[in-house]
Amino acid sequence: MSKLFLDDFRNPKDAINLVPTKFNKSYWENDWDIVRNYDEFVQYIKDNGVPEFVSFDHDLADEHHNDLFSDKNWFLDDSKIELAYQEYKEKTGLECAKFLVDYCENKNVKLPDYLVHSANPVGKKNIEGYLENSKKHLNI
Repeated sequence: MSKLFLDDFRNPKDAINLVPTKFNKSYWENDWDIVRNYDEFVQYIKDNGVPEFVSFDHDLADEHHNDLFSDKNWFLDDSKIELAYQEYKEKTGLECAKFLVDYCENKNVKLPDYLVHSANPVGKKNIEGYLENSKKHLNI
């Protein structure tokens, strides 16, 4: 099984506490391909095709981490926080998910199984929502 792990600094073993317990064993295994940013994610898929499983992080640069914990958000609950995607210089895991959906649609390939291991609750919800919505509307 080909497994792709997207995270700017963590390795799969470091994300065990961010995924449901039933997946923990898989994150201990050493058979992951690891990419650290949007460009590496895109290149991996172009070179290798769609993996069977993808584990997404949302925050792939310091600016993403800083936005979630900025002064404008410190008092809001997760449902009211809006991330400043339009202001980011670096692409997030959400853009990776969007690339994956477009790639699968263009190649007529099923979306792979996935988890979002991001510690950013807003970003995690955005990626999961995008992928779940896409699965409903893709004719693959």
